[in-house]
Amino acid sequence: MPLTYASIGQMNKVIKVKGQEKVKKFLESLGFVEGSDVVIVSQLSGNVIVNIKQTRVAISKEMANKIIVKEG
Repeated sequence: MPLTYASIGQMNKVIKVKGQEKVKKFLESLGFVEGSDVVIVSQLSGNVIVNIKQTRVAISKEMANKIIVKEG
């Protein structure tokens, strides 16, 4: 499921990052790599603030839709 559908406070694992190569590289630089744990801290109008690799990051709804996660 896309990251935008994940519940707030729930631990998720990054399965895949979709999009153009430039977008993938940007998200990887923020820590969104396959196998990383990610938790949504808050969500407003689809935009999300997440904890990933002990860092808090804000990303747009469009970027969050490119990140595929699973529970756990």
